[in-house]
Amino acid sequence: MITYTTYSEAGGVGKTTTAANLAAAHAERGQRVLVIDLDPQEGSLSYVFDVADDRADGSADNIVRHLIGRPKGEFTDLIRTDTGEAGVDVLPAHNMLANLTQNMMKAAEIEEDMHVDDDYEWPRNEQLLRLLRENDVPEDYDVVICDPQATEGDALYNAIFATRSVLLPVELSGKGALSIDGLTDLAEGLEAEVGIDVGVLGIVPVAYKGTNTQKEHLSELEASPFDVPAVFGERSSLMQEMWESQATAFRVLDEGWKEGEKGLRREYDREKDTLDQYRDLAAHVEGEFE
Repeated sequence: MITYTTYSEAGGVGKTTTAANLAAAHAERGQRVLVIDLDPQEGSLSYVFDVADDRADGSADNIVRHLIGRPKGEFTDLIRTDTGEAGVDVLPAHNMLANLTQNMMKAAEIEEDMHVDDDYEWPRNEQLLRLLRENDVPEDYDVVICDPQATEGDALYNAIFATRSVLLPVELSGKGALSIDGLTDLAEGLEAEVGIDVGVLGIVPVAYKGTNTQKEHLSELEASPFDVPAVFGERSSLMQEMWESQATAFRVLDEGWKEGEKGLRREYDREKDTLDQYRDLAAHVEGEFE
């Protein structure tokens, strides 16, 4: 099974865009894909796939209730298949994720107080993996992609513990570029927090314009121990249309979305090349699990 988390310490560097388009690319390659949205922000995967309708409903069953052992229904009923993307299902985010840490702390206190072993520690970081295994997700899907928010906390740690691997989109700029030492520290810090080995599937530069500064950053990355399986040029028009139309870049081009309406967009060779890059990156990720 192919499992990974898209993560960046800096917000707004294409983490969610990368996850959405890779999900579509995996599905196009015949994989059954489940995307798990663990980001409480409005501009998340749930919005891209247009399955965010219950995120503000405090009475609705949601991923947080299941993580803390207080579900209102079946876990599988949370999974949305009406994503508009063949082969891609989504476990949507909910606003309760903003208070996940507080809820996890309360759940831990209850579980530890009720346990017969006085030294018992409730495994907070293992709850997502528990849910996936208990509900046969490894049997039902070929690929699971987690997309947590760009801050450390229980959502990220549960995603990392469940997937064991990370893909790191970065901008080669002051906002998004990490030093090689910083990338190493990030990977080692995640391993220390969750207590397992974490594989880095690759560093993926996005919004690349080929400026001198970006070229320098890219050279440093390519000379590092980290794999750089793809470099995505700036495609602001295509990516903006994704969010405008609530569709992956694959659907935007396939259905001709422009300003939220179908059938109006031209096909540009550079944008078709971008889709090919996502296809190649999906193939690379799948190859890492063979």
